[in-house]
Amino acid sequence: MKAPSRPTFWAKGKRRNSMAKLTDDERAEALAGLPDWRMVEGRDAITRAFRFPDFNAAFGFMTRIALMAEKMDHHPEWFNVYNRVEITLATHDVGGLSRRDIELARFIDRCAPKN
Repeated sequence: MKAPSRPTFWAKGKRRNSMAKLTDDERAEALAGLPDWRMVEGRDAITRAFRFPDFNAAFGFMTRIALMAEKMDHHPEWFNVYNRVEITLATHDVGGLSRRDIELARFIDRCAPKN
């Protein structure tokens, strides 16, 4: 399987400004392109749940995400029980969603199993 490409905010090894909190319009536009993600009630964060055939598949998925998150210096909140993985994304430094969250969500979607 071909590895998913780097998030688009990377340019020649440097991050573009990805640490600003999204405006309402930017958030709406970004979420339109992420139909499987939903807003977290009471927070400026997005979440998505995944189900896999078994723990090994779930853990492999999490490992791919963890490797990219480390490269991005941006780490998800997640919960795993056996074959289920729940991921929440927010940028704590800005108190809500940033472009980093959107880019990581897009990467996660590319890694997710196709149903």
